[in-house]
Amino acid sequence: MDRRGFVKGAGLATMLGFASGSTLAARADDYSPSPRSSVYRTLVPEIFAPLPDPADHVPAIVIGSGFGASITALRLAQSGTQVAVLERGSRWPSDPWRNIFATDTIPDGRGFWHRATFTGVNKIPVQIDPFGGVLDVSSYPGIDVWHGACVGGGSVVFTGVMIEPEQRFFDSVFQGVVDYREMHDVYYPRVRNTLRLSSIPNDIYDSFAFTHSRAWDEQVRAAGYTPQRIDGSWNWDVIRDELTGRSMPSATVGCSNLGNSNGAKFDLSQNYLRYAEDTGCAQIYPGHRVDAVAKEPGASGRYTVTVTKLAPTGEVLRIRTLTCDKLFLAAGSIGTSELLVCARETGALPNLNEHIGEGWGSNGDVALARPANSLEVGTQGTPSASRILDEAGAPVSLENWFVPGTTPFDIGIVASLGIVLDDTRGRFVYNPTDGSVELQWPANGATDYLARAREVNNKATCQCPSIAQPALEADASFTSHPLGGAVIGRATDPYGRVCGYRGLYVMDGAALPGSTGTVNPSLTICALAERNIEEIIRSGE
Repeated sequence: MDRRGFVKGAGLATMLGFASGSTLAARADDYSPSPRSSVYRTLVPEIFAPLPDPADHVPAIVIGSGFGASITALRLAQSGTQVAVLERGSRWPSDPWRNIFATDTIPDGRGFWHRATFTGVNKIPVQIDPFGGVLDVSSYPGIDVWHGACVGGGSVVFTGVMIEPEQRFFDSVFQGVVDYREMHDVYYPRVRNTLRLSSIPNDIYDSFAFTHSRAWDEQVRAAGYTPQRIDGSWNWDVIRDELTGRSMPSATVGCSNLGNSNGAKFDLSQNYLRYAEDTGCAQIYPGHRVDAVAKEPGASGRYTVTVTKLAPTGEVLRIRTLTCDKLFLAAGSIGTSELLVCARETGALPNLNEHIGEGWGSNGDVALARPANSLEVGTQGTPSASRILDEAGAPVSLENWFVPGTTPFDIGIVASLGIVLDDTRGRFVYNPTDGSVELQWPANGATDYLARAREVNNKATCQCPSIAQPALEADASFTSHPLGGAVIGRATDPYGRVCGYRGLYVMDGAALPGSTGTVNPSLTICALAERNIEEIIRSGE
């Protein structure tokens, strides 16, 4: 096979292997023990320890443990409020010498949330033993959605990128509901400080693990762009340990989407969640899946939360109904939207307005690949080093990316994550036949932003004389940045208070209007949560 054939046939299929339609996940209720559960028990005994139970009533319940949830929990706990954080997934440990997580190259049940198969763009199904792994992949017509299923949520299964959007793009998205200057001056810096954000140090950038990053920068410079270093939530000393043999390799050999066993990512369990627990007012409850929310009758009625307690194998251990005075929804765009749509349509929360379930977007995500123009081989370090921004048409950024799912070595491809400022939106609808909530995504919904991202990627490819050929491929049948479904200023007031209900709040990516303006949404989700919870605590409502 010639070079182009190899790159197309081998590298691209694995590079985009996470981005194609796949079989729906097995329901955890349909319990069937994983044939490898005894192996996982040996590898990660901590997640099989007995799970604590929350009290029947807690003043505040936070559903989820990702970016918005962890900030909400910390600030409530610091105010003296007793908080229970409910998380469906496990609480995974870290260790420099243990295989705690599955690798991106050879996934197993630890990698995915109760799935039996996964099919990439090569159309070859990969069998996966159903288990409570860290990444959930929800499949809808036309799009797959990746989201976290573990304590720490998306902070465990992302590439650590945390970028503040340009003001003009932020204002275009939020339409004046949120003041950019307030975010820029107060809340973005607060999050940066807590998460210790920084760009890749030069000694790491110059190492063999980031050969692909240097090649990527060389290509975009040749195309007339100036690559900008971008901030990430990585512990660079742990990555140095990998490079010098003081830790098992992880982030330096293409692992990120399914977790980093050595704690190289400075995920939420190492900061906001730990700080919340340290107050003595917040407790985290892994293995607690929230199935429904409602409100007791009467103006002062408590909120009820129906919870299924799950073993990592999917076995149902207990079903309970908890109550709280204040309920904070932060189960991610998918989880929060599903709970609210179901509650409105079943009459559990009948006063929810018509904007619940609306305004969902993919953040304009596109996976891109192009040939490398260097014979130097590295080991696919996963932290993103740089990005470019193109405003010749619809604004689009390309971020330097590793090649998910390949061998730990470079295979003649450089990859990018494209993020386009796009207004394509879907909506969540309730199916009364089976009680499910589905995402309705427009047919060919990604067409425009896919073409725009491909245009920029082609420019970077065609300007390199040694590889003067069209870009290899682009794929937008997935998103790792689901946003919307309970949009701020529509489904909620400007601070996340849900319209029609006192004491009910949306604190996560469901509040964002489908886009964060050509950047990854994690920093904006965090800053918005800091802003909103400060006002909620200050006002007492």
